[in-house]
Amino acid sequence: MKKYVTYRRVSTAEQGKSGLGLDAQTRDIDLYLTTYSDTPYEVIGEYVDHISGMDDARPELTKAIAQAKATGAELLVAKLDRLSRRVSFIATLMDDKKLALRVASMPNADKFQLHIYAALAEQERDFISLRTKAALAQSKKKLGGLRDTTMKRNAVVKANAQRRADNVAGLILPLRDAGRTLREIAAELDKAGVKTARGGSWQASQVKRVLERLSDPA
Repeated sequence: MKKYVTYRRVSTAEQGKSGLGLDAQTRDIDLYLTTYSDTPYEVIGEYVDHISGMDDARPELTKAIAQAKATGAELLVAKLDRLSRRVSFIATLMDDKKLALRVASMPNADKFQLHIYAALAEQERDFISLRTKAALAQSKKKLGGLRDTTMKRNAVVKANAQRRADNVAGLILPLRDAGRTLREIAAELDKAGVKTARGGSWQASQVKRVLERLSDPA
């Protein structure tokens, strides 16, 4: 009878990700057993680690490997990266002549093919890491440029507002000092033909903003 020891691994960050959770790994292992395995078969051990794939010190994997070697069973995992994300660690397992390894998602792959896949996967992860860092650096550069542009634009807007306030100061300040209300000052500006920045009529709120700018031009 064909014997298997199954091993599943998940890190906290991977718990909810599609294709990486324990349920998904169980599904892939079951698919292999019902579709590709010799029959009859028996699963004689099941082991699970909750730890990062970059950490090679995994107690449950150690137990799974020991049982598989002692009983002649195949060590069955859903995906190759569930064993480890390090190609060097995977290579060590594949070099162990006493250990038979099977990957459910690559049911017909031999050890040599799995080794090649592990090496390519590690290269891809390294490239993705570099690409992500480059994208983040580019984004920061763009954000910095946008921030500089925004600051310059705001400075121009502020300078223009201060210039317009200075232009009407000779009319507004004497009216304020004479005790006129904001609404009355707005009416006087309209009578004098003074336009707002947008070319419209004056409102009390606009007069208030001009007075605040004149009192605090910074």
